[in-house]
Amino acid sequence: MTSPLASLPTTDPGGIIQLRDRQFAAELIAAALLHFDLFSWLGEHEGVTPDDVATHFGFADRPLDVLLTLCRAYGYLTSSPDGSIHLTATAREHLVKGSPWFLGPYFVPIRDTPIVQGFLSVLTTGKPGNWQAKRDGKDWHESMLDPAFAREFTELMNSRGMAFGQALAAGLAPLLGERRRVLDVAGGSGIYSATLVAAHPQLSATVLEQPPVDDITRAEIRRHGLEDRVEVVTADMFAAGWPQADIVLLSNMLHDWDLPEARTLIAKAAQALPAGGLLVIHDAFIRDDKTGPLEVAEYSALLMNITQGKCYTPAEYGTMLAGLGFTPGPYHDTIAHRGFMTATRD
Repeated sequence: MTSPLASLPTTDPGGIIQLRDRQFAAELIAAALLHFDLFSWLGEHEGVTPDDVATHFGFADRPLDVLLTLCRAYGYLTSSPDGSIHLTATAREHLVKGSPWFLGPYFVPIRDTPIVQGFLSVLTTGKPGNWQAKRDGKDWHESMLDPAFAREFTELMNSRGMAFGQALAAGLAPLLGERRRVLDVAGGSGIYSATLVAAHPQLSATVLEQPPVDDITRAEIRRHGLEDRVEVVTADMFAAGWPQADIVLLSNMLHDWDLPEARTLIAKAAQALPAGGLLVIHDAFIRDDKTGPLEVAEYSALLMNITQGKCYTPAEYGTMLAGLGFTPGPYHDTIAHRGFMTATRD
């Protein structure tokens, strides 16, 4: 009987996953529309730059980038090659005060939801909000230190990781070469290591995780019967040295961090790999021109609210990689608006 770890689903779960991934996007637009009147201001200041917007509204760079990307993906803004911002006809008719077709009042019922209030803070401070906008909650990074929350969130990630991991394993097949050892950093339940070794018998893996997730990981690896091929190392990925490997997998984790932290993690990957080693970044990617895809722009709004990160473009990763001893490879689509890019250690 074929293991479910090694068989791809026959359908793409992207539409179902997107029902959750888009859940914060409307509130981000509502915050911009009703609390900052962003579109009216842009209508009065044709051709401003993102820096002008940041200065006028006091927006931090990371959330502003996510907001502008979402507005481009929705068709409300365009950007010229020189970086200047322009409203589209849709935005001028429906998002600018004074237009007879202004739709601002339609968003008033969500004007002051906890999620909108969270975005007001995130936009101006750059710091993540509380998990799911709970008034007494911590941000995602702090919440993951609580065993009950860590188990719930890890199960959430595991549920999508079965399909994501199988698609990743299939996509990587022609790129593995003679490499044998995978280091899966912040690997959660270990589902990506499990699907990789199930699909490729030559591979073994190490999952690097911090407490309390590490115990969850061990239990999941035992459940799959893969203890002899997947080990779990307990460590803080920022503080500890990483085990050596010839493949380092950073799956759905760089998007939790801002640029300085992402660079730090990529630099640590370089230290763990030999010359010719393979770095795999598996994630949801924004297009280089930051016009979409819409599904990823919506997901980035969620990430921007609850974590210190966002969805990055292949070009942004390429810039980081090239400065840290890697030669970047191309981007590859997989499933459910996800994909991966690789880089070879110089």
